Amino acid sequence: MSAATGRALAAVMERVAVTAAEVGPRFPLHADPADGRWTTTGRGSWTGGFWAGLLWLRARYTGAETDRRAAAACTARLEPWAGADTATRGLIFWYGTAAAGDDAGAAALRARAARACLSACDPELGILPWGDALGGPRLLARVDAVPGTVPLLAGAGPDGAAAASAHLHRHLDLCLGRPGDTAPWFRPALGFETATGRWQPCADPPPGWSRGQAWLLLAVADALLPSAVPAGDFTRLTEAAALLITRGGVLTGRPVPPADTAHPDGPLDTSAAAITAVALLKLARTPGPRAEQYALRAEEVLDRLIRSHLTGDDGARPPGMLLDGCYDAAKGLAVRHELVWGDFFLALALSSLHGLVDITRV
Repeated sequence: MSAATGRALAAVMERVAVTAAEVGPRFPLHADPADGRWTTTGRGSWTGGFWAGLLWLRARYTGAETDRRAAAACTARLEPWAGADTATRGLIFWYGTAAAGDDAGAAALRARAARACLSACDPELGILPWGDALGGPRLLARVDAVPGTVPLLAGAGPDGAAAASAHLHRHLDLCLGRPGDTAPWFRPALGFETATGRWQPCADPPPGWSRGQAWLLLAVADALLPSAVPAGDFTRLTEAAALLITRGGVLTGRPVPPADTAHPDGPLDTSAAAITAVALLKLARTPGPRAEQYALRAEEVLDRLIRSHLTGDDGARPPGMLLDGCYDAAKGLAVRHELVWGDFFLALALSSLHGLVDITRV
């Protein structure tokens, strides 16, 4: 904790207030790096929970009842997604409610979404399928279907805990290579072919998708926390974390990675860095000899984000914008922008450092 992180947290929380005034009842998605104006969605899509989560973090920061009511109202607007056929309900309902504390409405919505996800799990495939609510094929296994989904499912009783463990380990089986594999060591998405009964890697997202590696590391870190619902083989989880950290260059590579590691001169992705920082803060709270190293690396990543990518009081654009996030490099979509989930994970990490949240619970 430092004066710099305190100033950064204040700027990010003020940015939340400015954003709320701009977007009204809509959900921010990505903001133009030149002027900070947001592209928004009416229903929130897969990112809506991060906006609700940011509002809950601001409510904790200010302690104001008006901010708490605003967070609760935004969370309630996520309700239509509870029954939608998408594994991104983990991202929506876990991160949209976990910082809500004892708010009864948020807890009830999270429980409803957890039960719906449990009902949608496919026991033969061993996962909650990606789903078709956002378009595309339904029978996908994607790494961004794992973070949030595991703790969400685990809240649905013993059957939910078993489904959470199966969902996580099946994704590890599919998405991470093993020694001697000739295929890429990381496969962020695979489709199930019903005709052959086999999983086949998808071309998009590519194997070098750094945010995908960060998503999976975050999910593994959550499962390794002492407070986590048992997620199965502890040795397997520690091996998976080690593989992601080593092969992904988490401790030795650039603090802010390129969006696609196969294109190191391409756009960066600060949102991948912010997700990784949160994962490292969680890993620093798990038993093991590298806890201090994880904490120090998380602080190094956060320092780089704050010093090199967070807007200040220069008057050209609003302060507290985390720039250089990359939504989709291949499509050229919002490649140097402020992203709502990047803001959320930066705010979560800074809030943890300043004692506003317990990082092991969010």
